[in-house]
Amino acid sequence: MNQLLLGIVPEWTPALDNFVAGRNAELLSALRHALSGTSGERGLYVWGEAGSGKSHLLQAAVGAVRAVGQSAIYACGEVPEAAQVVAVDDVERLDDAAQIQLFELYNSQRETGGMLLVSGLAAPAHLKVRDDLRTRLGWGLVYQIHALDDEEKTQALKQHALARGLELPGEVTTYLLRHGRRDLPSLLATLDALDEHCLRLKRAASVPLLKEVMRAVTE
Repeated sequence: MNQLLLGIVPEWTPALDNFVAGRNAELLSALRHALSGTSGERGLYVWGEAGSGKSHLLQAAVGAVRAVGQSAIYACGEVPEAAQVVAVDDVERLDDAAQIQLFELYNSQRETGGMLLVSGLAAPAHLKVRDDLRTRLGWGLVYQIHALDDEEKTQALKQHALARGLELPGEVTTYLLRHGRRDLPSLLATLDALDEHCLRLKRAASVPLLKEVMRAVTE
């Protein structure tokens, strides 16, 4: 029965529509226009601290492109083959050979009319990568992605819970924000674990159940 219950939980995937923009509304708008072809931009670089939503945006962009029948590839810390849209996450993780590959991919995407989306922890000028690659990444649109504040994280948690069909009481959200890890991916992962725990026990979400989940994570 537990497996049956878990099997009907809707799968949550990063999408442009479930990205809580907060102070990143301009970035989200620019990305939408670039993907639709209305802006003419073929390159976009986003940077910000870990857990700020860079991976969400890049994966969401790839999903949006695939949804309309075009080719798109997402890769993290490596350089994939060319496609109409290529998203490369965590550029600072690329070794020397991969940096050369990304430089060549950048030029190839421009020549073929493809789009390249890249993310990193720092602005292009401060990236510890090859000079020619650093220059290329600064040529297109460059946006800093700002982490969400607590109010925006609350909105993101409620939105995530709704997508999973989980009724999330306010006191559970408050406790999670006060005592959980601060980055949004960790908060969402804890929420997922709480949902599965509630399904196994056939009980509604509550602070005591959340405490059980959080203790299990730290043990």
